Amino acid sequence: MQADILQVVQEYVSLRKSGATYKGLCPFHSEKSPSFHVNRDKGFFHCFGCGVGGDVFKFLELQEKLGFVDAVKHLASKFGMPLPEQVGGRDAHADAAEREGLLKAHERAATYFQAQLWTPAGRRAQRMLHDRGITSDTIKTLGIGYAPPAAEGLKTALVKEGLPLPLLLRSGLAVERDSGQVVDRFRGRLIIPIARDAGSIVAFGGRAMAKDQQPKYLNSPETTIYTKSRTLYGLNLTKADIRRLGYAVIVEGYFDFAQLVQAGIAPVVASCGTALTPSQAQLLRRFTAKVILSFDPDAAGQGAAARSCELLVAEGFEVNVAVLPAGEDPDSFVQKRGRDAYLDLLKNSRPYLEYLLDRAAAAHDLANDEGRRQFLTAMLAVAARIPDPAARDQFGDRLAHKARITEEVVRAEVRKAAVQKRPGLTSRDIPTFGEVKRAEKGLIWALVHEPEQGMAALNILQDNDLEGLPTRHVLEEARALADRAPAVMPSALFERLNPVEAHLVAGIASERQPPGPPLSCARELQQLRVEREIAAVQREMDRLQELGTNLHDSEITELWRRKERLRVQKEELSQRVHS
Repeated sequence: MQADILQVVQEYVSLRKSGATYKGLCPFHSEKSPSFHVNRDKGFFHCFGCGVGGDVFKFLELQEKLGFVDAVKHLASKFGMPLPEQVGGRDAHADAAEREGLLKAHERAATYFQAQLWTPAGRRAQRMLHDRGITSDTIKTLGIGYAPPAAEGLKTALVKEGLPLPLLLRSGLAVERDSGQVVDRFRGRLIIPIARDAGSIVAFGGRAMAKDQQPKYLNSPETTIYTKSRTLYGLNLTKADIRRLGYAVIVEGYFDFAQLVQAGIAPVVASCGTALTPSQAQLLRRFTAKVILSFDPDAAGQGAAARSCELLVAEGFEVNVAVLPAGEDPDSFVQKRGRDAYLDLLKNSRPYLEYLLDRAAAAHDLANDEGRRQFLTAMLAVAARIPDPAARDQFGDRLAHKARITEEVVRAEVRKAAVQKRPGLTSRDIPTFGEVKRAEKGLIWALVHEPEQGMAALNILQDNDLEGLPTRHVLEEARALADRAPAVMPSALFERLNPVEAHLVAGIASERQPPGPPLSCARELQQLRVEREIAAVQREMDRLQELGTNLHDSEITELWRRKERLRVQKEELSQRVHS
């Protein structure tokens, strides 16, 4: 598949031509100076800031949070190409079939739940929604449904439609009791469908309808199509408004979201009662870099707000906090006071760092040294997570004012905390290009740009040829992908690497010219292995000679013969390398 990586990336990143490449701000980490490069001719991207890199498939996997097969399908559809056969091998086809089956099961289940809500059995659920101020139009917009109390209602309906029982069990829509009976997971509950940002339903939340019904919210388990930490509720409905308006309001629950959307407050998403995760923040960053948190004012809500804010600040977001009156949440506030009052609350929201300083100052006695020390210690941990140095210094100045400590002292402490807390890779973590031999670079470069030739060269190597190499694990992972089609090889390899290895491979692959022909590079690695063996034999000969040649004469003679055989092998390999 020949998809234009520049055309794909430009849909997400503003790029400008810079020499042989195109340059822009990296979409995968916060930066002010562009370090993200796209090489159109070679079909490769690389960020020199965070080290991420790969081909067009890898870009889509990271940007859209897709699996490889889904990325291939996305590109095939976009460019009007037939889907390649056997993409990713038999396992990839099985994974794709599994995901398609799960998506179909959730789509059919959503239709079933929505239909049940409007039956006579669903009248109690309808009243409950209307009592909460949710209109019929909003119910339909959000796809809210009802799961009747029957043990096997959904299961029976889906099996009749041809969906196999094992699939329903894997989807989490059905569960198996100790007795062996398979029953519906959701029974006697309001059902809220959860979709990924592209719109496909991947999970459900079930709200209890009786006071003694536990848990209050029952959620789908994680599956191959649903990971809670990577999903933001409602983003599929509001992402266009978030992008258009330039900010997102984050609330905690389904009904907070429903009430705000119904009131016409469009740029909203819900975290569903938990602090945000880095994956959710990165997902939201595709649409905006400004966030207003509107969590409940109770201790739990404010604790979640604090954790979410710290994460968002660390991810480079501009974060404000809208403080609700005691005892209110966005749902109840809008119902009681209306849309305009809530919009005023958002307009008067405070920058998170100011909000946090005031909140922390109120919790400590700043009139004594111990209170100021505790306050400063708590706030230095926050300061360390602020990625922008200027913003850190500004925060330090406000911190100094609150704590009544000189600005120079506080700034020094803030900078020290930032250095100690600084994320990322250190020079000790990453093999330098000086340590990685030219032959290793040549093989890795070929595996990314010329995977068929690269794999052919790699396949002549034995395990002992890779011993002691800084890139041993990278090359071993590549060898494990021998059954993959060449087109998917680079992306599949990046998936298997840790961040340190991915950083190294991306750096090698971004070089303009190959360090050497892949087959010659493989022969060179064999030659280096022979040299290591010769050195090891010589060390053993030296050891035995020190102990006395008369005692070990036969062993020394055999080692000498082995050394001569290795020398011949080295010369043959040297001729092949230079032929």
